[in-house]
Amino acid sequence: MKTPYEQGVTGSLESIARGVRLGELDPVELAERAMDQAQRVSGLGAVVHIDVDGARQAAQAVAGTRTGPLAGVPLLVKEIIEVRGLPHRCGSRVFADRVGTSDAAVVRQAREAGAVIIGLSHSHEFAYGCTGTSNRIGPCRNPHDPSRMAGGSSAGSAAAVAAGVVPLALGSDTAGSVRIPAALCGVVGAKPARGTLPLDGVFPLSPSLDHVGVLTASVADARLATEVLGGVDLSTWSLPGAPTLGILANPEPLDCSTTVGDAYSASIDRLVAAGASIVEITLPEWPEMTATALDLQGPEANRVHAESMAGHAEDYQSDVLERLRAGAEISARRYERARHRAAELAATVDQLLRTVDAIVLPTVPIVAPPLEATDVGEAGQRLPVREVLLRNTRPANLTGHPALSLPVPAASRLPVGLQLIAAENAQAFAVAEWVEQVINDERGALT
Repeated sequence: MKTPYEQGVTGSLESIARGVRLGELDPVELAERAMDQAQRVSGLGAVVHIDVDGARQAAQAVAGTRTGPLAGVPLLVKEIIEVRGLPHRCGSRVFADRVGTSDAAVVRQAREAGAVIIGLSHSHEFAYGCTGTSNRIGPCRNPHDPSRMAGGSSAGSAAAVAAGVVPLALGSDTAGSVRIPAALCGVVGAKPARGTLPLDGVFPLSPSLDHVGVLTASVADARLATEVLGGVDLSTWSLPGAPTLGILANPEPLDCSTTVGDAYSASIDRLVAAGASIVEITLPEWPEMTATALDLQGPEANRVHAESMAGHAEDYQSDVLERLRAGAEISARRYERARHRAAELAATVDQLLRTVDAIVLPTVPIVAPPLEATDVGEAGQRLPVREVLLRNTRPANLTGHPALSLPVPAASRLPVGLQLIAAENAQAFAVAEWVEQVINDERGALT
């Protein structure tokens, strides 16, 4: 008997679109299957709005043309990304009645490519959280264990892909909001380099750090989606053989739970056995990169919400309101110093990344925590859960470099993610595809 997660839309983006273009797959049936699956797993809270009529009309239009690189591919859009005619609440009671008046640029690209938008996916309120627990409708739950977090802020996008609702979902990533839920839910999350996917029509959190990303079942799917939605060619760089991978000497990113640490070490061993060369890399001090990112994010987020907070403070989720208010405490001088230092750090990291094909590190230092968790760790050494979830992902937003998370085998029923960061988009995707192939070959040998 099929599990609920095996009844949705399956297959790669390329195979689905090719089947639709050749008349072998019916885009209307694909949309109906995706919407049925969304209803079937509605208890996860991953999908906050299903656009039944709009999806059917869009699918029928695709059936008439059967064109486009994403022809007939069912798509979910994170609810902070504007879609014409659909609610644009950003997960908040503050925008309870807001409706999109136009499509965000990335949504227009998706429509033009033939994708069929079936609805909106759950976001931590205003994308200002990494747990996926604060939203006007409640938390998003992890498909592998609904008592645990899906991660955030692109919680619904990751959970929906993991639960078989759609093969492609759009997300945003300001400090790890695509990669964290991808790691916790066991899917691929890709944050291309800053500016690759357009931000027009995406409700801002921190304009200096915001990125648009994609969540899929494979690196190949993430590559295709990024090429199509960003209008970029990712075939401009290829591996001549096995890659040279940077392993961080910085202690903070490798301070992981036993489950994550063991999965990371085993993955590195597999990559080395497949021919990868390993080079130790020391990035700028982790605490400084984190502090610099926070000094940018806080004031920018506060400015975005200043007017709304003045009149609707009671409508914000408490954790989000607390962080927004904290942003006002960062002085203008400190903010400007952070802007200057961010440019210096980005240049330093760029130079280091050009000495290897990519660096690899755990995406998140722990597996998905319980929904109610506020801190994690051993007795006497507990840390805020938000701090731990974000520890390894902030730097790539600060520097703007491409970063992907892909699932790796773990001695746990809960997923573990491996993060790759590279100097350029094409390089990042090429190395990620090589790593994924090695990991998949290993999985096949064990089954």
